[in-house]
Amino acid sequence: MTRSTRTSVPGVPTAPSARATVAAAATRLTLRPLNCSVPMNPPGVWFARKLIATLMAVGGPVPAGTSVTQVRSGAVRGEWVRAAGVPFGPRAVYYIHGSGYVICSARTHRGLAARLSAETGLPVFLSDYRLAPEHRFPAAADDVEAGYRWLLGRGIAPEDLVIACDSAGGHLALDLLVENGRHRRPQPAAVAMFSPLLDLTLSLAAERERVRTDPLISAAAASKLPAAYTSGHAADAARLRLAIPHGLALPPILVQVGGTEMLGADAQALCEMVRRAGGSCELEIWPGQLHVFQALPMVVPEADQALARAADFLRAALVATSGTEKVS
Repeated sequence: MTRSTRTSVPGVPTAPSARATVAAAATRLTLRPLNCSVPMNPPGVWFARKLIATLMAVGGPVPAGTSVTQVRSGAVRGEWVRAAGVPFGPRAVYYIHGSGYVICSARTHRGLAARLSAETGLPVFLSDYRLAPEHRFPAAADDVEAGYRWLLGRGIAPEDLVIACDSAGGHLALDLLVENGRHRRPQPAAVAMFSPLLDLTLSLAAERERVRTDPLISAAAASKLPAAYTSGHAADAARLRLAIPHGLALPPILVQVGGTEMLGADAQALCEMVRRAGGSCELEIWPGQLHVFQALPMVVPEADQALARAADFLRAALVATSGTEKVS
C-alpha cells in the first residue's frame, strides 16, 4: 500500500455511509454472480447492455428539465446535455463514458452528464463513440479524438474545455492526451476521471483481487470486454498499453475511485505514471464505494459529494487558465 492510499484527503469521507455498505453487500450477492456469468456472444452483449441501461436509469435518472440536443456531424456522434437553466457559452465539458468498450452509451450516461452540467454550470458534450464487438480498435479512440477536434473547431478554446470520463473512458481520455501531444494539438484545461481503466488486460485488477473482491464483477469476466475491442490488434500494443512520454504537456488530472473496486490498482498506477512524466494527478479513494459510484445518486449519498468535488476541480482549472471566473 502506498502513501497516497493511506493518506486521507480533506473532504473525502474516511468511512462509507451505511447505504454504501448495504449497496456493496447487495451488489456482491446479486450483480456479481450475474455479471460473471454473462457470455461474450451476441445475446450476452445484448443482455449486458440492457442490464446496465436499466441500472443506470434507476440509480441515476435524468433530472427534470434537462435539455438534450443530438449531434451527428460526420464521424462525430454524441449529444449536448444541459441541466435546467444552463446555457450554451464559451466553455464546455467533454464527457467520455465508460463501457469496457462494449456496453454503455451516451444514453446510459445522460443522467450523470446532466448532474455534472448542473454542478459546473456548463453544457456537457457526451460522446457516443462506436462500441465493440461491432467496431474494434481504434474505432472508439478515433471517435473520441474526432469529438475533441470537433469541439475545438466549433470555436471552443482548449483552455475553455475540460474533460470528464469514467472506466474505459479514462483509457480513452489518456490516449487522447497522448495523441494530442504526438500531433501537437493543445490540451484541455483539466481532466476528471472516475474509476479509470488503465490496463486493458485487467492484470492490475487481477492482482488487486487477490486481496480485495470487487462486488460488481471479477477481473477475469471484466477482461472479456476490452478484449472484444482489442482482439486482433497485438501490433498496436504500444497504444493500447498506454505510456506517457516524459515531459509531455499534460493538464491537471483528478482521479476518484471506489475503495471496494479492483480498478483501484489502475487508478493508482495511472496517477503514478502521470507524476513520473512530470504531470499533476490528484488521487481520491472513496471508502466502501462501487465502480463509478458517482453515477448512482439514488443508491449512495457519496455520489453527489464526489461529483461536486470533481466539478469544483474542473471549475478551478478553467479559472486558472484564464484568470477570470466565467462559469456560473
